[in-house]
Amino acid sequence: MPSVLVRLRPTGPWRIGPDSGDRDRVERIYHSDALYSAVSGSMARLGILDEWLDATARNSEPAVRFSSCFPFHNETLYVVPPQHLWPPPASSKVRWKGARFVPLSVVDTLLAGKPLGEDSWLVDGESECLIPSTTPAGSTLFRASVRSSAAIDRTGEGATPHSVACLEFTTGSGLWFVAAFAHDAARAQWSERVKAAIRLLADSGFGGERSRGWGRSQTPEFREDAALLADSTRHENENGHWMLSLFHPAASDAVDWQRGNYSLTTRGGRIESAAGWGEMKKNTRMVAEGSVLVSAGEPRGAASDVAPDGFAHPVYRAGFALSLPVPLKVPA
Repeated sequence: MPSVLVRLRPTGPWRIGPDSGDRDRVERIYHSDALYSAVSGSMARLGILDEWLDATARNSEPAVRFSSCFPFHNETLYVVPPQHLWPPPASSKVRWKGARFVPLSVVDTLLAGKPLGEDSWLVDGESECLIPSTTPAGSTLFRASVRSSAAIDRTGEGATPHSVACLEFTTGSGLWFVAAFAHDAARAQWSERVKAAIRLLADSGFGGERSRGWGRSQTPEFREDAALLADSTRHENENGHWMLSLFHPAASDAVDWQRGNYSLTTRGGRIESAAGWGEMKKNTRMVAEGSVLVSAGEPRGAASDVAPDGFAHPVYRAGFALSLPVPLKVPA
């Protein structure tokens, strides 16, 4: 499948709201549904929103699908590992289950049935990343911080203090994701438009608190058709589908829910529209990143209308699946 890997290098704090909505907490993943919404907002500003929605949310075979955004540091891409392989057997030296993100090279090692060296890795508590044991003490990809401010009334006589949590990235760190195109014709039609939308978002901001200048990044880096795993098609045994995005099943998806290893999350959020700014979206249960699903075919997913009853127009939450094939059983 044609694709482009995108790297974002933040220039300041990012606010990624948690599912709980708690302003003193921050999420570590910028989820695929939020990314789709952000890109759709950019498409509206570029004047091609209806065409974009017709090609994606209103189409049973979306022209473009996004993974969620995961951390990277220099050339190392981190990801939520396949749930059927993580965590490894308990170790006296490394608390494996404390790592939410691992390098892609670690996933390759696990898929090959090889053990992880206890002396080679440690878990960074700040970022929840599995990092090499040779990393200098105190190093991290990013840290969560709570910043305080105050709203001042027009006369300057009253102030309302408040605080909000954010992510602060270290030098060389950022977030990456994949945009996958349904076929070469879809790439020819949408690749440059998607890149333009992402460049616009890099300037205007992703996530919350954009009016404060948060969520911005340097000029995005694009890499065409990057291979994530050493060989994602080599498996002779039964494969599962390792989710790199959130997933909301389509009616045609034939997932065997009695098998696999998966977890669910509830997605909410608020609407950004002149027809009703800040109104609550309907909640949706979705399969989380890192889940491994068993299905007769590749899961496709669907977009659902999460606008409140009586709202002026549909509001789409993207549940399109972006996954990689992985063996359900690895070599002993």
